[in-house]
Amino acid sequence: MGLLSRQPSDADLMAGIRADGTQRRLCENKLYIKYQYLIAEGTRKHRALTEDECASAYSDTMLSAFESISVGRFEERSELKTYLYQIFMNKCVDAIRKKTTNRSSVHDTFSLDDSLMQLPDESRSVVQKLIAQSNLEKLHQHLRELGEKCRAMILAMGEGYSDEEIAQTMGYNSAAVAKTSRLRCLEKLRERFS
Repeated sequence: MGLLSRQPSDADLMAGIRADGTQRRLCENKLYIKYQYLIAEGTRKHRALTEDECASAYSDTMLSAFESISVGRFEERSELKTYLYQIFMNKCVDAIRKKTTNRSSVHDTFSLDDSLMQLPDESRSVVQKLIAQSNLEKLHQHLRELGEKCRAMILAMGEGYSDEEIAQTMGYNSAAVAKTSRLRCLEKLRERFS
């Protein structure tokens, strides 16, 4: 394939993503970087979103695309660039909807904290400790179920390590690849909690 000697085509990158191991991670990283300009385009087009929100939508887009490519859901009826652009713009619109929905529902919520405040002090602290302990036990259980690599990555993130440091420690090619893997792990964790 000669991915190091020339700029790989989308077809080369997709073939690499369908492979396993180091080749896949290298191709995911190259594809992630190749279309990273979409973040600036999303920020320009959707003024309601910050650059970080567009970057998050882009990461979600790439995770979705990597999955679609690897399992054969992307049927190549359009160019990969068009496919990614459409997914990304849809994710941006979803982010805008989520922001506006969250803003409008802020006043309609009934929070657990409000309920706890109605309890006597000693009962409140017991209930808070039980909730915290239960959530912590669930978190540890779900982290064990994710596997050692995801668990180590999420714990490193929780301790404040940057994607660059995680990439170096865990042997990823770049911070972008580490971030993509970290987001995959977080998504798996989120799915287990819901």
